[in-house]
Amino acid sequence: MARFNVKVKPMIFLISVMFAQQALASGYHFGTQSVTAQSTANAAAAEAANASTIFTNPAGLTHLPNHQISGTLNLVAPYIKYSNAQAQYYRGGEVSGKDNGKITDDLVLAPHLYGAYKLNDKVTLGLGVYVPFGSETEYDQDSKLRYNLNQLGLKTFGIEPVVSFKVADKHSIGVGLIAQYSKANMRKYADWSAGYNDATLTALAQAGRVPTTNRDAFAGYATVKGDDWGFGYHLGWLYDVNDRTRIGASYRSAVKHNLSGTADWNAEGAVAKQLYNQAIGLPISQGGSGYVDGEKASIRITTPESASIHAMHKATDKLNLYGDVTWTRHSRFQKGDMIYENQKRTPEYSTTGITSNSTSMVPKWRDTFKVAVGGSYQLTNPLQIRAGIAFDQSPVRSAETRLNTLPDGNRIWYSAGIKYDFKKGHSLDVAYSHIHINDTSFVADKASGNTVDSKGTTSANFKNYANILGLQYTYQF
Repeated sequence: MARFNVKVKPMIFLISVMFAQQALASGYHFGTQSVTAQSTANAAAAEAANASTIFTNPAGLTHLPNHQISGTLNLVAPYIKYSNAQAQYYRGGEVSGKDNGKITDDLVLAPHLYGAYKLNDKVTLGLGVYVPFGSETEYDQDSKLRYNLNQLGLKTFGIEPVVSFKVADKHSIGVGLIAQYSKANMRKYADWSAGYNDATLTALAQAGRVPTTNRDAFAGYATVKGDDWGFGYHLGWLYDVNDRTRIGASYRSAVKHNLSGTADWNAEGAVAKQLYNQAIGLPISQGGSGYVDGEKASIRITTPESASIHAMHKATDKLNLYGDVTWTRHSRFQKGDMIYENQKRTPEYSTTGITSNSTSMVPKWRDTFKVAVGGSYQLTNPLQIRAGIAFDQSPVRSAETRLNTLPDGNRIWYSAGIKYDFKKGHSLDVAYSHIHINDTSFVADKASGNTVDSKGTTSANFKNYANILGLQYTYQF
């Protein structure tokens, strides 16, 4: 029997998850690592209210009056639902399955921890452990979109030691070193009949070489796991213009990752199960299609740098105003190439003889800006109320470059919260944010046929939003 020749792009998830939703800020950033900042829609980077300033501006540590420990917990309720999904097989014909569904968990927890130690009036040391990125999206395995990306997850944490210096009466600088660990997983379906047009597949069935022409019977999928450490740096500066106004800037560097792992292949359809061991799962050198179970896969990616400018103004003895503008170089994600251990027969192998051990995605992201404004009001001596609003631009240019695992759109943050100093040295922050995300659509052409991808044309509509509840406890000593 002729060998089957179609490949899924398994390690593509290692890009996709790095740029995937439940990312609550534009692109793939988690969105909030400080509840104090969250309560102002992340407008209060110049405030330096507690040790969580390590994430927003490390120079703020010199403004803390004492040693501190600050622990944060975000409870995230993301909502992404797709509808009106349409999908074709690579060789044409409608893919069967569900055309709608929710692809996020109901609740996700994200903890963060910060500490600050004042060596003296000039120098403060700090350490932050936080979640910079996070994602978990999963389609039903019978979704019409399964031949795109069916499931993905990303768990990351960053460790950032910081030193902050008061270089003059009104100027402070901070420097942090970032160690970022990422662990990812995915599931991606393959149509192992894509190398055969309808006429050829019918002829094979009539000759008794396959029992059916139903392309679902030729389905398989890969599950992939990978991890990596990446390293970068973080710079901050704060300037007290006068007793009422402070301005600052911070820069977070790009972090390079060489994500590597293994792709484990599974035959799901009846024909795929019958043919996997004797054809599909063998290397090309042994007459197979190259979908070898347990093969290695890798991809190099760079998470983007960002730069922020921010300000704080004491309008009255009780009212503080905040503002922040952040630029992120999302345009680093123009293209990603996935490299696999084994060459694969492509969908057009039977006519071109082309094999491939790589595949590409070309999202053509753009640089983005986030603009946030907020304020706080000292209602009573222990109780402060806080609020803010932010516009967060999406890096996605169009429906044609959107990923089905990141149906990202422009978003608006609405945030409010309180800060309560319930006894000396102890304070509690509580914040709630609703993130409105524009409804979006997704359109994808079928695979080129010369790489290891077997999807057909697909489209869907998405409704997205998220709610975040944040709790933060700070102890000064």
